[in-house]
Amino acid sequence: MDIDPYLLSAGTPSATTYLRLRRISGMSAKSPEAAEAGLPNTWHGVLVLRGDEPVGMGRIVGDGGCFFQIVDICVAPEHQGRGLGKRIMTELVGELERRAPEGAYVSLIADGDARFLYEKFGFRLTAPASVGMHRTV
Repeated sequence: MDIDPYLLSAGTPSATTYLRLRRISGMSAKSPEAAEAGLPNTWHGVLVLRGDEPVGMGRIVGDGGCFFQIVDICVAPEHQGRGLGKRIMTELVGELERRAPEGAYVSLIADGDARFLYEKFGFRLTAPASVGMHRTV
């Protein structure tokens, strides 16, 4: 009998964990100052643990009523391909369905083939009616 070595835990990662997981997963770098300022604004977060080691994460940020954004979905490369991204999304979407007000707008940015995962959770491309835009400061 196989025992699942991964545990999903609700919570916000520490700044150190957050920065490490983003770096090893190939996501854009953030400064320690930005992580320290931003992480407390997590509406809901989830960590994937293997033993005591965080190997994946995902967060929801937003205003708590009208608008939410799913961010920071990542899994350490050596743990990818095991359905952990799907488990993270299941937890995050479940929490939105439990707590977010009806009619809340939930968005995310899908990098590459990640859109195929997000489509399984009901996310749709916004184009041509609207297009996502961004700016880095």
